[in-house]
Amino acid sequence: MDQEAEITREKRSAWLVRFGQPKIDPPVATAFACIVVVLAIGSIFSRNFLSIGYLLQQLQVASFLGVIAAGAMVVILAGHIDLSIPWTLTVGAMTATAVAANTPFGDAGGIVAAVLVGTIVGLVNGVGAAILRVPSMIFTLGVNAVLDGLVVLYTGGFAPRNAATRFMNRIAVGRSILDIPNAVFVWIGISLIVAFMLRRTPLGRYIYAIGNSEGSVYLSGVNTRLVLIGAFIISGIGNCLGGVLLAGYAGQAYQSMGDPYLLPAIAAVVLGGTDVLGGRGTYLGTVAGVLLITLLGSMLSVMQIAEAGRQIAYGAAIVVMLLAYGRSPQRRE
Repeated sequence: MDQEAEITREKRSAWLVRFGQPKIDPPVATAFACIVVVLAIGSIFSRNFLSIGYLLQQLQVASFLGVIAAGAMVVILAGHIDLSIPWTLTVGAMTATAVAANTPFGDAGGIVAAVLVGTIVGLVNGVGAAILRVPSMIFTLGVNAVLDGLVVLYTGGFAPRNAATRFMNRIAVGRSILDIPNAVFVWIGISLIVAFMLRRTPLGRYIYAIGNSEGSVYLSGVNTRLVLIGAFIISGIGNCLGGVLLAGYAGQAYQSMGDPYLLPAIAAVVLGGTDVLGGRGTYLGTVAGVLLITLLGSMLSVMQIAEAGRQIAYGAAIVVMLLAYGRSPQRRE
C-alpha cells in the first residue's frame, strides 16, 4: 500500500511539473465576482435584468466590445497601447459598407477591405512604435486624428453609401442556434483564434516576453520589431471587424461611431487583470472584463445614470484595478 501511495504521489508530482499547479488568477476571480454583484444589483432595479432574453441581448452587445478588446489586449500585453481604436473602427466600417455597395465583390469584398484597412493602420502604428520608437500612446493618438481628418476631408462629413448589407445585419443581430445571437459566435471564433495564438504559438510567447523585457528578448535573437508590428496589426484588424459588426447592428456606418468604445475596450482589458505595462494577463480575464463592462453599463442605464456617470464609473473601475493589481513589486529594469 505504501509503495502504491508513493507511486501515486510521484505521478501527481510529475503532472504538476508538466501542467503547473492549478490556481485562480485573483484579478479574473475578482472580475467574475463583480459580475455577480452587478447582476444582483441590476435585478433589484429591474425584474427583467436576469431574464434569459435580456441576458442574451447583453451578450450580443458584449460581442462587439469583445472583438475590439481582443486586439487591444494583444497590444497591451506587449507593453504598448492603441489609442487609434475609434477611427480605425469607423474607417473599417465605412470602407466595408462602401465596397460592399459599390463593387461587384459584395459582402466578401467589404469584409476583406475592412481587414485590409485594419492591417494598414496596424502596420503604420507598429512602424511608429517599433521602428521609429515613438511612444505608442502618442503615435496611435496621432494616427487616430489623421484618420478622422482624412475621412471628413473625403466624405465632407457624410458617409458614402453607408447602409449595411443584409449579411452584415445578419451576423450582427441575427439569431440561429438556440436563439443565440450570431455575433456571439463571431466573438467566440475570434476569441479561440486569439487565445490559441497567445498560448500556443511563438508569436504569442514573444508578445508576453516583450511585455516583460523587450531588451532581453531582442538579445536572445528575436526580431522584436516584427513582433510588435504584428501585435498592432492584430489590433487594427480587430477594430475593423468590430466596426463591421457595429455597422450591421446600427444598420449603417456613420461618423464617430467608434468614439464610445475606446475607454470601455481598455477598461475591459485592465479589469480582466492584464498588466498595463505588459507581460501579464489572460484572455479569460479580458472576456470577464468585457462582460463586466457591458453589464455595468446596462445596470447604470437601468438606474437612469447619464452617460457622464458611466464614463466616471469606467474610469474609477480602471483606477481601482490599477491600485489593486497594477503595482507589482517585480517590475522590469
